[in-house]
Amino acid sequence: MGRERRFPVRWLLTASLIAMSAAQAQAQQSGPDQPKQTAFEAIDRNAKQIAEIGDAVYFFAEPGMHEFESTKLLKGVLEGAGFSVELGGAGMPTNLWAKWGSGKPNILIASEIDALPEGSQTPGSIPRKPMVPGAPGHMEGHNTHAGVTAATVFAVKQAMEKHKLPGTIQLSLGPAEEALGSRPFLVRAGYLNDVDAVLIVHIGDNFATGYGPQNYAAISATFTFHGKTAHAAVSPWEGRDAVDAVQLMDMGLDKMREHMRPTARTHRSIMNGGVQPNIIADLGRIWWFVRDASAQAAKENFDRLVKVGEGAALMTGTKMDPPDVVASAWPSLGNRPISEAIRKNMESVGLPKWSDEEVAFAKEFQKANGFREVGLATSLPPAGPRPQSASSNDIGDFTWNVPAGLMQFPGYAPGTVIHAWPAAVTPTSSMAHKGMVAAAKVMSASAIDLLTSPELLQKARDQFAQDTKDTKYFSLLPADAKPQLELNKEVMDKLRPAMSKFYMQVSPRFE
Repeated sequence: MGRERRFPVRWLLTASLIAMSAAQAQAQQSGPDQPKQTAFEAIDRNAKQIAEIGDAVYFFAEPGMHEFESTKLLKGVLEGAGFSVELGGAGMPTNLWAKWGSGKPNILIASEIDALPEGSQTPGSIPRKPMVPGAPGHMEGHNTHAGVTAATVFAVKQAMEKHKLPGTIQLSLGPAEEALGSRPFLVRAGYLNDVDAVLIVHIGDNFATGYGPQNYAAISATFTFHGKTAHAAVSPWEGRDAVDAVQLMDMGLDKMREHMRPTARTHRSIMNGGVQPNIIADLGRIWWFVRDASAQAAKENFDRLVKVGEGAALMTGTKMDPPDVVASAWPSLGNRPISEAIRKNMESVGLPKWSDEEVAFAKEFQKANGFREVGLATSLPPAGPRPQSASSNDIGDFTWNVPAGLMQFPGYAPGTVIHAWPAAVTPTSSMAHKGMVAAAKVMSASAIDLLTSPELLQKARDQFAQDTKDTKYFSLLPADAKPQLELNKEVMDKLRPAMSKFYMQVSPRFE
């Protein structure tokens, strides 16, 4: 994978991190309105804290439903900045919801901060080098979302206070996005009832925004089969193999793929596959993700999958429990007027000015991983709609309940494949830090637009009504579904003591 580049445990905050990029400085000098200028000044003043927040969350490396240290840190940051902060809402201990202000407009900033299983990686090391073998890690860069979103709401609050802007600014960091584990429960609990618009942010390799459906719907469920044990050699005819049912379900779905839409996606992990070969298994369990371009199509695919499971049970003489639907997501729906406002702010703020060292490292990283050696983004992508991605994010449920603006920001090198360990190399780098500062500016400027422009908010509402007139939101979760609070518990109980040795001892506070 190439040579290892040595960096301190945290990539040091250099003058290049804190300094304004030429494009950003020019944007400020060209005269953004005063509330935006106030927000930008607050962000520049706190560039170090923004980076520290993101880096600290990186080293916590907490997967879904175990973001305890991450949310504890953020609670302190936000309460120190004057926000009221709730932890534990909707039955999820690491669900964070922060609020400042009162009345309308009510603007929500939303993202996620969970890590991925087995993604541990020493930041800055291009060769594979886990900090803790087998531990979770940020191989999608969600740690950066913590710094971006906290800085955004702080900067907007500063602008609202100084310029006496009416309204409410809120922040939602839902747990377990990587398992689609929280947002449908937040919708069900009424958290969006008074929200006028939501701005959603995610790391990428450039600034980007779009409208219309941006990704896929998904349903996550486990299927459990029960059989009868017997000696696999002496009396196999007495047994009923639950793992046979799991295998037949897998094979049955594979045969069904030919007759599914080209947009359909299905993937699985076998969670219980027997004890040892000479014992016929009385328990088999398989975990499925079922996706498609719309919620209705995903639900249709899932219903067909249930029939395949029932057939597998019938063929093997086993019994199948009702499927345990543990998570779901609607496709994220981007609102065109909000997207266009975000785009204008991207053009105003501009991309960060990358150093020669950052570009060289990006190219070295790209070469080592077989990507095109293009360095870092130097121009914005074309404006307009984007193709619908086959990935899923349960924050999509938010977007079918209130008008939503979706934004990506430059934080990793072009070509980076997320959900793979190389994506964990750069989320604490100076290039990620610069991208976080730029992202907070675009997000805060867009929130200020929504707070100060009744015309924009009304256009967003009108577009939302048009986009959803033929497709009304319904939850893909059963009425009795509950959050997966035991998710990732075993691995964290085992590995957190070793992981804690890498925790940063910081308590960032905005100035």
